[in-house]
Amino acid sequence: MVKRQKIVIVMPARNNEKTVERTYKDIPHGLVNGIIVNDNASKDKTVDVARKLGLKIIRQKKDRGYGGAQKALYSEALKQNAHIIIMLHPDYQYDPTKIPELIEPIVKGKRDVMLGSRMLHNNALKGGMPLWRYIGNKVLTKIENIILGLNLSEYHTGLRAFSRKFLETIPYNLNSDDFVFDQELLIQAAAFNFKGKIGEIDIPTRYFKEASSIKFMPALKYGIDTLKGLLSYLLHKYKIKKSRNLITEP
Repeated sequence: MVKRQKIVIVMPARNNEKTVERTYKDIPHGLVNGIIVNDNASKDKTVDVARKLGLKIIRQKKDRGYGGAQKALYSEALKQNAHIIIMLHPDYQYDPTKIPELIEPIVKGKRDVMLGSRMLHNNALKGGMPLWRYIGNKVLTKIENIILGLNLSEYHTGLRAFSRKFLETIPYNLNSDDFVFDQELLIQAAAFNFKGKIGEIDIPTRYFKEASSIKFMPALKYGIDTLKGLLSYLLHKYKIKKSRNLITEP
């Protein structure tokens, strides 16, 4: 069944010179048909390393933002006729060897969205996740579950997989170019009737010096933006104020 489906990995990169090759080496290459890297105005040698590995590169000389980078990646993956698209952070914080398990429910047609969760078995702190980040993750996830009517252990992960159907259904290009893009995708999943098609698997938590990590103030803004997105969802759901990214076709 996997052989009949084209699987593409997309990696939004920014200053990942020291980790992109480590991430690449752990990818199950026999399962994957292509890897696309979006270099978002890196100031190091990320592009040189990716080029040496033979990866397809989308290079943005101006910072388009984390969300903006993903928009370009998903559009390119769909253009390449991918059936399953895996978003993997190239900072080696997320374990690529878990990809076969991650995509299995999508391959079988049981899910359209799969998340790699560091919180599923509450091992995040043991893996080095800072306490303030752990608490923020848990609080935001609880609020998101209540408002969206889901029961996920984590919304804030850099290892995700999507079916082609999902990305063709939601208007992801109308989402933010900032970090909150990830949460807007999941809000759209709820709004576009994919609630029963979202799943998750347990993945290890890996925090180390070279791994990317959003600082406190950007993280605070991310949290506020997530709450704003949830408020927009509620206003849209109860027909108080329409939200453009929840109604318009891509």
